[in-house]
Amino acid sequence: MKVARFVLKIVALSLAAAAAVCAVIAYWDGLTELYDSARGKFQRSACTDEYDDYEE
Repeated sequence: MKVARFVLKIVALSLAAAAAVCAVIAYWDGLTELYDSARGKFQRSACTDEYDDYEE
């Protein structure tokens, strides 16, 4: 009985890992868009000067 539980735990872990990989593959486009937009916002905020909003 212990061996059967161990085998079932291994099978469940394998299926969970496969589901995670499939989810990443399925949503790859959305993940890359999210990454690109976050990176762009971070770069814009890092490059702004403290006095850019004041007109001369």
